Amino acid sequence: MAKVNPFRAVRSTRDKVALVTTRSYDIYKKKELNDILRLNPFSFLHILRPGFKFHKTVHGTKRFKMVHNRYNEFKENGIFQNDAKPTYYLHQKSFNGDVFWGIIGLASLEDYQNNIIKKHENTLSEREALFGNYLEVTGFNAEPVLITYPDNTFLTSLIEKYRTLRAEYEFTTNKNRTHLMWLIDQEDEVAQISEAFSNMPSLYIADGHHRTASSNFLYEKLKEGTDQKARELSEHFMAYFIPESSMRITSFYRFINDLNGLHKKEFLMALDENFRIQKLGKRYYQPSKMHHFSMYLDGEYYKLYLRKSNFSPETVLDHLDSQILFKLILEPILGIKNPSTDTNIHYLPETGNEMQLQQLVDSGEYKVGFGLFPISVKQLKTVADNGLTMPPKSSYVEPKLRSGLTIYELK
Repeated sequence: MAKVNPFRAVRSTRDKVALVTTRSYDIYKKKELNDILRLNPFSFLHILRPGFKFHKTVHGTKRFKMVHNRYNEFKENGIFQNDAKPTYYLHQKSFNGDVFWGIIGLASLEDYQNNIIKKHENTLSEREALFGNYLEVTGFNAEPVLITYPDNTFLTSLIEKYRTLRAEYEFTTNKNRTHLMWLIDQEDEVAQISEAFSNMPSLYIADGHHRTASSNFLYEKLKEGTDQKARELSEHFMAYFIPESSMRITSFYRFINDLNGLHKKEFLMALDENFRIQKLGKRYYQPSKMHHFSMYLDGEYYKLYLRKSNFSPETVLDHLDSQILFKLILEPILGIKNPSTDTNIHYLPETGNEMQLQQLVDSGEYKVGFGLFPISVKQLKTVADNGLTMPPKSSYVEPKLRSGLTIYELK
């Protein structure tokens, strides 16, 4: 059964939280990042890019140590404070009419190793080691893994109760995302939350496979060591637990640099073997069901419908549209053998701009683009339950939580 624990988070004071928390570091473009660092002394980005104050870029272990130093400075200056007792953090995020909510707590790496916390993506050992070393040197984790669970009546009742109460945090970002967070630290409710999770046979990683694997890397490194406190702290990792009904999954566009030496007509003829093709001209098309694909090529949209007569799935993975696209188009026609590393393919989430497929191909940056119907939560769980892994970028999951909202200390 799943073990989910409360913890004493380090977090911003109420008056500065909107200034402190950030989106994920790698999302920022260089100009926006530098503008924030120049104008906002409270931004968590100062911790993540510690060389800014010295007008110098640092790398590797030296950077990790400076991240640790900047973090300690935020604590010394009273920007960050420790909560007094173990707490669950009830968080709500809303934008564009969507409302997401979940509970921030600690997940167990024993549960991860025992497949109670299930995964659906492979990870790269180099990245596991890199971020695992980052966690060890910096001594904190500031970005939770997104984990989903089957809807639970008691846990749902908490959000209904706390929405009527004053939130500890309430702020809206410049991207028009509104965040609220309540602290649940009453012993009876804390115990009930822990019990609710303990009755769940499985939890599922929705986003953050590398973060989880990196925490596991550190756990394995420290568990035979002599530092008992570090060993015990490394047994857990911070996670944002959301009910399945509060999760939204969209797809990633696939953009291809070239047609593997094929002319347009040759490419379309190759597609015809496994797909019915309908040319739409300039009329925008978004797939409305499984096994339907959109394609933008040479100034025109196309519908691609999988020919069911040729469809012979052998595993649950073969039903995924990302796998179908790879097995029937990307690999055999476009010569893409490894969709994780091949430089001929690029991915962008299907969020915010429905014309993105057309615009990036018309610009000449790419030769062709593909759109997919999103996978379902059921598909995600089925793949994980069968011990399989999806092709890269099979799902883009919301919500995304702010970095630095709650911090789990590892020292």
